[in-house]
Amino acid sequence: MPPSALRARNAGLALLGATVLVFKSAYSGPLEQIVHSYAGNFAVTFALYFAAVSATYRFRRPRLLAALAALVVVTSFEIADGFGLMANVYDPLDLLANGAGVAFAVAVDLLSSRLMSGAPPDGSAAS
Repeated sequence: MPPSALRARNAGLALLGATVLVFKSAYSGPLEQIVHSYAGNFAVTFALYFAAVSATYRFRRPRLLAALAALVVVTSFEIADGFGLMANVYDPLDLLANGAGVAFAVAVDLLSSRLMSGAPPDGSAAS
């Protein structure tokens, strides 16, 4: 099992993604149509990545496996039209939002892991 600090971070970020999904319909502001159409895809993929990365930590490439697992799940959901469990309207841009969500999750993972380890960011005066 990953260290407790990483488990807590992963759980917190997965919950953050789920929270964005739940509350996206309440958003009213700039780019409202884009937020309502694609924030759910972005947020779910982000949340799934952090849920998966806790399960893949002991493999050689845990981030890659977690990213692929999240993308497989959400892409399958899109192609299978919600698995018949949820209403889903296929939009090819959903796949782009899914990819952006997992890419952002990997970036957050890398940055937060580096910050948690105490290593200075690349390009800082301390390196």
